[in-house]
Amino acid sequence: MSEDDIRARINRHLIKETEFLKVKDTMTEDQLRSFVDQSITDVCQQHNFNLDDETRIEIIRTLVSAVRSMGPLRPLMEDPTISEIMVNGAKQVYIQRDGRIYKSDIKFESNHELFHTVQKILSGSGSNKRVDESSPYVDFSLADGSRVNIIIAPCSLMGPVMTIRKFSNKIGTVDDLLNLKTIDKKIATLLIAAMKAKFNVIFCGSTGAGKTTMLNVFSRHIPSHERIITIEDTPELRLVQEHVVSLVSKPANIEGKGEISMRDLFINSLRMRPDRIIIGEIRGDELLDLIQSISSGHSGSLAIVHSETTEDCFNRMLTIMLMTGIQLETSEIQKIIAKAIDLIVHVELFMDGIRRVTAISDIYYNDETGKVVMNDIFKFKQTGMSDKGEVLGEWVLNKQPPTCMAKFHKHMVKLPDGFFNE
Repeated sequence: MSEDDIRARINRHLIKETEFLKVKDTMTEDQLRSFVDQSITDVCQQHNFNLDDETRIEIIRTLVSAVRSMGPLRPLMEDPTISEIMVNGAKQVYIQRDGRIYKSDIKFESNHELFHTVQKILSGSGSNKRVDESSPYVDFSLADGSRVNIIIAPCSLMGPVMTIRKFSNKIGTVDDLLNLKTIDKKIATLLIAAMKAKFNVIFCGSTGAGKTTMLNVFSRHIPSHERIITIEDTPELRLVQEHVVSLVSKPANIEGKGEISMRDLFINSLRMRPDRIIIGEIRGDELLDLIQSISSGHSGSLAIVHSETTEDCFNRMLTIMLMTGIQLETSEIQKIIAKAIDLIVHVELFMDGIRRVTAISDIYYNDETGKVVMNDIFKFKQTGMSDKGEVLGEWVLNKQPPTCMAKFHKHMVKLPDGFFNE
């Protein structure tokens, strides 16, 4: 049993089989440590495994730090209906619930108290990152997978600003996406088949649209025998396969040395015998190496790009490639991208709070015309609003077979009869 599995069992035990949530606010730090320590002992006895002292101490420290460090934000972190917390200085704390933003009643006494809370959260995360005047912003993840961004003076004029995107384990399967009306069954069928057939897929959308969640869900359908390497700035990917190697970039130290970029990690990953390479979010030079690696035979790559539409996604990739200084004509770069990427999936948060796939585009280069062509395999067509404020619409399937059909045949992945007009 892995250390992550042990941690997960202890967390579930504390929440479901003890009075931890009810009594934690009344306990001192020492009492909390004793409570957690006893729970670890109970879990070890129930499941018949041993835990070395070093791991036990680390788990106790992480759990107790998480409880003690949140300060006034703790009830917001424990509210499962809240997906994001936005702290704009000491007196303004906003939350996102059901895709909409509200101002909460939570306040800090002063920016000094807020800064103290910020430092406790950072310390309890175990990320070994820092935030101070010389390095006034930071990204890191909490033990539960929630993502935190902090920016302080001199860059922030209103005191510490902190954004916490809470990790949700409520969306873990394709059925969850179907129930939430994010996709329909035909979209699920296509994307599951694309994972099995080693398609190169880009998931795109704006901030909070659900790109990473989509990637996490469909990555479950990558065959378990493959070696997967993930590369991220901040850990957000949650793959369920056993053979996964997770790499995270490293910022420069206080002397400006020791930086390890996403591109550095990508270049190194090619020497690690990957079957799949998954990039958490593309922002820079790593795109050039990704496209080159796909072109040289590393098929089945997945990545995330911020964009408003599938067309914007392609244009953003082109811009990033041009900014690397590559000595090629724009038309040649467009051709390289179009030949490397099979599908672009766009996800959007609608005004009714529901995240939906709005388009899945087949991208290819037409040798006869010398132009890049993008055809929507699926397109969400909005038809109106219900009396309850829900967006009405349907996904329209283009029955014309996409240019990537050959990959389905190559990997012996079969779509249902009549899916496309073949």
